[in-house]
Amino acid sequence: MKKYISYDQARSKLQAFCAYQERCHKEVRSKLLDLGIYGDDVDAIIADLIEDNFLNELRYAIAFAGGKFRIKKWGKHRIIRELKLNQVSAYSIKKAIQNELPDEDYLETLEQVIQKRNRLLKEPNLYKRKQKIAKYVIDKGFESPLVWETIHRLYS
Repeated sequence: MKKYISYDQARSKLQAFCAYQERCHKEVRSKLLDLGIYGDDVDAIIADLIEDNFLNELRYAIAFAGGKFRIKKWGKHRIIRELKLNQVSAYSIKKAIQNELPDEDYLETLEQVIQKRNRLLKEPNLYKRKQKIAKYVIDKGFESPLVWETIHRLYS
């Protein structure tokens, strides 16, 4: 049995939730539903959070894209897919990719991921080795033509 919480209590809980780290609208809506807040109150609290600058979709998209690129070494496709799953707008996704994934850093990171994977593989056959590297890097979200171009440049 869930205990009823008031509008103000829910709002203050969500302010703390959003202040802790950047959140998307989907996460906030889900948290409100978990707290037992439904209907117009959900939209009202989300509107309050946006107005008070606790919730900002563009800021979330930029933080998400930057973190996943720098820390987890994800490519554009993977970042875009995850942002779409979090129901982030196309405009915010485009801006985040432009701001956080500059071309020179992107290509440098791609090379680093390829070289690291190459060091870890024990496959003696060069053809199979390239296939395994490419599959891994493409699964991380890097574009297939760019991956193959880089692999051929590095290992030919």
